[in-house]
Amino acid sequence: MSSPLITLNNGQTIPAIGLGTWQSKPNEVARAVEYALKAGYRHIDCAWAYGNEKEVGEGLRASGVPREEVFITSKLWGTYHRRVEQCLDQTLANLGTTYLDLYLVHWPIAMNPNGNHPVMPMLPNGNRDIDDSRDIRDTWKDMEAMVTTGKVKAIGGSNFSQKTLEKILPTAEIIPAVNQLEIHLYNPQLELLDYMKSKGIVPQAYSPLGSTNSPLFVDETATEIAKKHGLKSTSDVLLGYLLAKDAVILPKSVTPSRIESNLTGALEAYSALTPEDIKVLDGVAAGGKQKRFIMPPWGIDLGFDNWPVPTK
Repeated sequence: MSSPLITLNNGQTIPAIGLGTWQSKPNEVARAVEYALKAGYRHIDCAWAYGNEKEVGEGLRASGVPREEVFITSKLWGTYHRRVEQCLDQTLANLGTTYLDLYLVHWPIAMNPNGNHPVMPMLPNGNRDIDDSRDIRDTWKDMEAMVTTGKVKAIGGSNFSQKTLEKILPTAEIIPAVNQLEIHLYNPQLELLDYMKSKGIVPQAYSPLGSTNSPLFVDETATEIAKKHGLKSTSDVLLGYLLAKDAVILPKSVTPSRIESNLTGALEAYSALTPEDIKVLDGVAAGGKQKRFIMPPWGIDLGFDNWPVPTK
């Protein structure tokens, strides 16, 4: 069983179901990637900051699936906004590939490249050491240059609000192909998705099932819809709902049975859900269940709805 494909604004196609690798431990992620590819996945979502790309590469090779058949995404970390190609080259070396299908700016926030930690530099007062002098438009220009090198086929954003997109789009030579966001039943970001659609930017959903022990798994509305269609679980509806909204979904698991059911269940729900179901599900968050699970304390207003503005 294979994933549907979505066409990006550069004409490239991306499998709509990918394996997320965030918080997958190094000794588990190689096997998870290998299993996912053997089960039919053709899209793996990685990041320099996850610290496990070498093991992801091992899983890719162990699967026996040719590199050109797998869509691989990675992300530029904040301490490398002034050294985009250096971060990319580390990712390519770790994954054991000469190119990425998609390279994203992980967060639109530059951090001090010479701070007290290579991943999360901190100030003495406990705040994150932000590089305020680095303009996201300059980082985007350096991302565009990576397409010219042939090391990446497409570029995009991650955790970009409309405010961030409006900052880079007027001077962008390459429109972001995707924007990867926390999107799920309780945080559907409907207005932002409408804006992105108007600009030809495909949404990607990380944490599409919420967090560990997520309340989404027992949501009454999604559970009722799953029962109505004879689907195996509520999670099938949670994933199929996002596919029906033309979003790429990136469920994360290292458990073989869950990796497989995330793929097959999402596709079954995608086929079963009706426009009326989607309308009902669109209203769940607005009905009092709006909730974000991922809100790192950046100390900066990123411009998102339902994310408290930091006080100085």
